[in-house]
Amino acid sequence: MFFKKSLASLLFVLVAGVTLAADVTPRAGAAKSGDEIVLHPNYPARYVVRTGDTLWEIASRFLRDPWRWPDVWDFENKIENPQYIYPGDVVVLVKTNGKPMLKVQRSEAKAATTRLTPRIRATKLDRAIPTLPIDAIKQFVSQPRVLTERDLQSSGYVVASSGDHLIGGTGDQIYARGLPAGKNNSFAIYRTGKSYQNTGGKSDELLGYEAIYIGTAMVKTFGDPSTLQIVDANRETLIGDRLLPMARPESDSQWVPRAPEAPVEGRIIDVVDAVARVGQFQTVVLNLGELDGLQRGHVLAVYRAGSDARDVVSSDSRDSVQLPDTRAGLAMVFRTFDRVSYALIMKAEQDIRLYDAVRKP
Repeated sequence: MFFKKSLASLLFVLVAGVTLAADVTPRAGAAKSGDEIVLHPNYPARYVVRTGDTLWEIASRFLRDPWRWPDVWDFENKIENPQYIYPGDVVVLVKTNGKPMLKVQRSEAKAATTRLTPRIRATKLDRAIPTLPIDAIKQFVSQPRVLTERDLQSSGYVVASSGDHLIGGTGDQIYARGLPAGKNNSFAIYRTGKSYQNTGGKSDELLGYEAIYIGTAMVKTFGDPSTLQIVDANRETLIGDRLLPMARPESDSQWVPRAPEAPVEGRIIDVVDAVARVGQFQTVVLNLGELDGLQRGHVLAVYRAGSDARDVVSSDSRDSVQLPDTRAGLAMVFRTFDRVSYALIMKAEQDIRLYDAVRKP
């Protein structure tokens, strides 16, 4: 039988769909009491969850600002197994003392039971709804990362391949120097890509280097050099490629959408798989990271810089005015490093471009 989570975990159902720590305090970025909750102009009275939905999309059906979920969730709505919602569940909008509240009505069949002796085992029939469109970010969640100068100095590197080959592939043996002997026997192979400069920021400093994921190798023997075997490869391994201990995959439980608690000001410094313009569900790189207070799940508004407009009415023909910045969309941070972060464009109200500003919404 499914155990019951704390009432606070009900907050997680609408947007995150995963286990929540047992506390009932509002999360960072939640709206202050007295702030108006704005519903979507075409919100439904009820919505039946369907396969293929994401929790962000479900929240967006009811709210103008999906990260405002802590202010509209009904703490008294006790449902079994509240840490997930599934296809067939119903999200219902009600109003209590004029305030909109959201509840989840559990669909009748959520588990199949197989009788065993002397107990019953429960197995979920449906897969829980994910927070984000996983296919859009899985290549960034699994291994690719950002390398600092410190990472490059401390990482191991490939010095040779078996048989004097210049490249290595799956099943090939490689040799590396600088690997620390210890518990880690599995290493990710990376190649240094583009540098991330703080272009448009307060200073044009180096923030880190793109790390291109090449593959995975297992240590056969440690030494100088160490001997490894490539167990899977996305690309050919070259001499000079870096080796770092395999990173743990990001958990969906870390993508709880919310606005940052403190004001933040940053810019898009790179667009992934695009030249200059970005649309919905594309990934961008921000010049903000953990050292700037950014966390996974933070939602940021994207702003286009206002252009200079010539004032033709002014007596001075050279007079111009700076037009105000305009909001272009929303981005949600899903992976953070010291000085940079990956964010997914969740909403694009107009073209989003390289060097557009990002701020607390």
